[in-house]
Amino acid sequence: MSSEGINDSALSVARREAPGKDMAALAGFLVLALSVAAVASLATWSSVDGWYAHAHRTLWNPPHQVFGPLWTVLYSVMAVAAWMVWRQPASRERTIALRTFVGQLALNAAWPPLFFLLYDAVGGVGLWVSLGWIVLLDFAVLATIVFFWRVSKLASLMLFPYWTWLLFATALNASLAVMNG
Repeated sequence: MSSEGINDSALSVARREAPGKDMAALAGFLVLALSVAAVASLATWSSVDGWYAHAHRTLWNPPHQVFGPLWTVLYSVMAVAAWMVWRQPASRERTIALRTFVGQLALNAAWPPLFFLLYDAVGGVGLWVSLGWIVLLDFAVLATIVFFWRVSKLASLMLFPYWTWLLFATALNASLAVMNG
């Protein structure tokens, strides 16, 4: 039996002996991700019926009611993916993957206030600032996908719907900046 097989068996035994810790970690990742969703919701709440309701938008801009439920699902899937990485044996790769995940989550938390609230403060230039920010976020999520792949291919693949929707949000941000900036 390879040393990899021994490590996998030891990990399986450790998981069975500490299911409470495992579930607490999952809950922690869900709380973390859904807290970011809550921050985003607070930042968007007043603006959705404010400047955003009157902004020039493309025909392919979804109704604002779509965003909340979709983001909630995406944040939940992200949390499960991060938990799956966390469940893997401790390694340098796992540490880098989880730190990258937290970093992209922080960038994600900052984007809605930049997009919605900065427009209220400085007008159209705020849309360009938020566009630059979301492009950074796009690359941070891509890095997270790459680092997750090294630890858990399934967890990495679970981030693709998030990244795809984020690229769509980037296109929406760009169109709003062009049309209203």
